[in-house]
Amino acid sequence: MKASKAIIKCLENENVHTIFGYPGGAVLPLYEALRESKLRHILVRNEQSLVHYASGYARETGQVGVCIATSGPGATNTITGIATAYLDSIPVVIITGQVNTELLGTDAFQEADIKGATEPFTKHNYLIKDSSEIPRVFKEAFYLANSGRKGPVLIDIPRNIQEENIKFNSEGINIIGYQPTLTGHKGQIKRAITKIKSVERPVIYVGGGIISGKAEKELLGFVSQTQIPIINSFMGIGSFPHDHPLYSGIVGSHGYAYSNKIIERADLLICIGARMSDRATGRFDDLNANLEYIHIDIDPAEIGKKIDTVIPIVGDAKLILEELTHKNINIDMTQWLQEVEEIKETYPINMKMQAGCSFINPKELINTVSNTLNDSACLVSDVGQNQIYSALYYKIIGSRNYFTSGGLGTMAYSLPAAAGVKVANPERQVVCVMGDGSFQMCLGELAVIREQNIGIKIILFNNNKLGMVKGLQDACYGKHHNFGIDLNCNIDFTKIAEAYCIAGYKVEDIESFTNVLNKVLQDDEPCLIQCLIDPEFITF
Repeated sequence: MKASKAIIKCLENENVHTIFGYPGGAVLPLYEALRESKLRHILVRNEQSLVHYASGYARETGQVGVCIATSGPGATNTITGIATAYLDSIPVVIITGQVNTELLGTDAFQEADIKGATEPFTKHNYLIKDSSEIPRVFKEAFYLANSGRKGPVLIDIPRNIQEENIKFNSEGINIIGYQPTLTGHKGQIKRAITKIKSVERPVIYVGGGIISGKAEKELLGFVSQTQIPIINSFMGIGSFPHDHPLYSGIVGSHGYAYSNKIIERADLLICIGARMSDRATGRFDDLNANLEYIHIDIDPAEIGKKIDTVIPIVGDAKLILEELTHKNINIDMTQWLQEVEEIKETYPINMKMQAGCSFINPKELINTVSNTLNDSACLVSDVGQNQIYSALYYKIIGSRNYFTSGGLGTMAYSLPAAAGVKVANPERQVVCVMGDGSFQMCLGELAVIREQNIGIKIILFNNNKLGMVKGLQDACYGKHHNFGIDLNCNIDFTKIAEAYCIAGYKVEDIESFTNVLNKVLQDDEPCLIQCLIDPEFITF
């Protein structure tokens, strides 16, 4: 069979049903095979968004997201999306076209060394020069992307390779040197239990590894048994129910004040599935120089990378939590939990708005969204002030109910990612929250949303500013040193939405927003709600 058809067969063998793509000359043979297949293809409008669609799809399903781009600029445009998926450990397979093999290295038209360019941002990547390798490479790519610490894998395929005839041979997987450790070391687990029993003020800190490892149930069991308070990173939002009495918030530079204060008092931090990002843990040594760490992670490279760990445990969070729970760790947390509650009361969440403000309070807005959506809804936030408000004030009940770009902090992530979530699960309420700066980077994707009738609700924070940058400038240089942050075009984003045949609403107060939100949630049509936010309101 043609190699291009073999690629389609590989995708079908991996239970792929949907592909996000943007065609070009170097992938024409593949697109011809795709045309004749039963796979669903969604034409996006920008290759950076392309990977975000696949990422949202992967995060919703727990399966590998798949996308296709052409060679040269098509491939290089995917790099930001790939890096976003890499830092958040999202399983995506990116298929790129390439110039013919005889032209490699000649600076041919639309040639780019995408394999070399993406090596720092992929779990692995391939340049196929022998068409007979296609079945093996695709089988390996999907296995690598969705095992161990998950992440993106890129497959670069020259056009002439796609046109060759091959004999399809399905092979088993035997990747020399790649054997992820799943079961935790018995001796280290025993040491961890001894350490936990010896301290007085332990805290559990979890990241996105709990969600990607599907360990939410085991985490709840371990916390319930030990009665140890739990905090999470931004990527760990949704790993533990926010209404649980032991939930103690989000830690870090943009976290809850009481969460950071709890860290100040803790004597042991049990870190699980978290890469110890500088935004979350950068000041832990300043807050508490005597704090000790147990670090559980499936990626050994993350342990000891940023903090000194007294007890490292490499392995799968689900399996290790299950084993820890079976050990029946009995500790008296009464006094420590009383102190934790006192800290929460002393440093409550601030929901107040500045006096005399006539704009919508973004805190109140997110709280309204939280109270209006059903418990199974998914909120996808962008990057900027909207991300901070969403993370802090949206109440998470279930798992996989909140997604964002946590590691790279990529603007314009939320709209295509939310669309990917909705494509994967059309019955789910999906809301995208983003700022006016991010929206202008990806508004072309409205065409995809209308064309495919992807019923996401876009809540747009419009403050005519790059609000997050303003806050940083205010904090670093003073309020009179703002520069390069104004978006003073007075754009009516509702008219842009309407130009794409998408309903648009403009609201200036919380009552109007509440009414509009309740209205649009009655159907499954896409819409945009433009919310006027005080340009002077900052998250700091």
